[in-house]
Amino acid sequence: MSGHDDLVFTSKLAEQAERYDEMVSCMKSVVKSNPDLTVEERNLLSVAYKNVIGSRRASWRIICSIETREQQKGNAQHVSIIQNYKKTIHKELSGICDDIISLLDNSLIPAAVTGEAKVFFLKMKGDYHRYYAEIDAGDTQKTNAGDAYQKATEIATTTLAPTHPIRLGLALNCSVFFYEIMHESEKGCSMAKAAFDEAVTELDSLDEESYKEATLIMQLLRDNLTLWTEDLQEGGDGTQVEEA
Repeated sequence: MSGHDDLVFTSKLAEQAERYDEMVSCMKSVVKSNPDLTVEERNLLSVAYKNVIGSRRASWRIICSIETREQQKGNAQHVSIIQNYKKTIHKELSGICDDIISLLDNSLIPAAVTGEAKVFFLKMKGDYHRYYAEIDAGDTQKTNAGDAYQKATEIATTTLAPTHPIRLGLALNCSVFFYEIMHESEKGCSMAKAAFDEAVTELDSLDEESYKEATLIMQLLRDNLTLWTEDLQEGGDGTQVEEA
């Protein structure tokens, strides 16, 4: 086994052990070794960062919820403690986002050759700018997320079938971006519905494995559409949505 292969294997070990910070470290070394990743390698990279960021995003949501409750109680001392504690989580979240976005901009996106790889990494860039926008009140992260999603969508529509899991995942996450981050509810809904409807027309042409992959993401699109429709009718309750 080469050093590159050893790193990939170690990354798989770290995944099985649920040691995702180490998995990230291994996959960063893999990218440094050769940024033109295989499908398996890019999926490992995605899993590593998604788990590392996921726990922090969950922490941020929980702490923000507690902060709101304490503010409603008028407990200024607790609110002050919470706001200081949020700075720690904010620093971790922004650090992870900066880290993967730099890797994408400087190595992964420039090295991507196929349409599929370009869409995968541009979608990933949009996702991490979106996560950044969840904790950053400014417009920079929103603009960067929108730009990345737009570029990914342009390539996806010309190189990937409507039933391709990466194209469907892009539509899913992009619709979440417009609905949750940009507060453009109708645009988010119409984007999700269009992706679902377009994929439905081509399902019959898929083999069994591709059918399973496509319908899994299509169900997430449908779940979000159901939730969003209810929210729009009832005024919304901030329920967590599905994303790829």
